[in-house]
Order: sequence, then structure tokens, then C-alpha cells
Amino acid sequence: MDFYDVVNYRRSIRSYKKDPVPDDALERIAKAASAAPSACNRQPVKLVAVKSPDKLARLYQASPMKFIAEAPMVLLALGNPKQAWQRPGDDHSIVEVDLGIMFEHVILAAEAEGLATCWVCAYTRANVDAALEIPAPWTVLALSPLGYANADPLPFNRKPLVETFEII
Repeated sequence: MDFYDVVNYRRSIRSYKKDPVPDDALERIAKAASAAPSACNRQPVKLVAVKSPDKLARLYQASPMKFIAEAPMVLLALGNPKQAWQRPGDDHSIVEVDLGIMFEHVILAAEAEGLATCWVCAYTRANVDAALEIPAPWTVLALSPLGYANADPLPFNRKPLVETFEII
């Protein structure tokens, strides 16, 4: 797919077929994640593909959304705030920025592979971390089901460009 087609067609999907994700597609998605930049190249992020039925069941118990249980796998975006860069004079890392860049690479790569995703942050991090035994200081900052869509995406509805972009 052309890059702009990927960007303009990609939607959040909340219904998945059980068809497995091809290993070669998953590898290309992982490479796209690995190619993402991070502040000072610290790379404080990690992509984890959950395929194990036991781990998927535990994830669903910690984050009970039907579409998570439907997908053949779930991608976890882990961040380590202790490894991430901090702005001078600020005591907070920018791990969420680095993770956002990486996970957007993942989401767009999945679309280019003909796979569906839905970026999810509506869960209690401590519950998901505990359910999947994520070792601190790593934490699951975002997740997404990954698979083939079982429903057509909703229409693209965005604010007019004049409301979201300006030149000063």
C-alpha cells in the first residue's frame, strides 16, 4: 500500500476473525517497531506479541473488552521510564512519547499488511502488568488486538483541516 493510503484508510477495529496472523507479517511489523526513533536513541520501549491462549485469557480478565478476546493475538507496547530521556529540569521521562512513536509505526505497518488494530489504553496498568507478569520498571502503556477485521470500519470522520492545522 502507498503510505498515504495506509494513513487515510486505517481505522480502529473492534471485531476480529480468529484467523492467525502470518509470521512473516508479524516479523515485518516488529521490524517497523524497531525502526522507530526515540529521544537520544535510548529505545526505552519494547513490543510484545501475546499469542499464548493462557496469557490471552489472563489479559482478557485484566482488561475485559470483547474485541480483545476475539483477536488471535494482542500486541503490548511496553515502556521503561527509567531508561527514557528526561527534559532538563523535569523529573518525568518522556517514555510515552517514545512509545507513541513506536506504536504508531506498529499500527501503520499492520494496516499495510492488511491487518486490523485498535490502540487501547482503557485498562488499569497494574492489573495488566500483574496478569502478564511484566517485570518492573517495564509497564504496558498501550495494547492492541491484531488480526483480520470481522467488520467494515466506520466512516472516516475528522474535523476540517482549518480546525487542526495552521501556519504562523
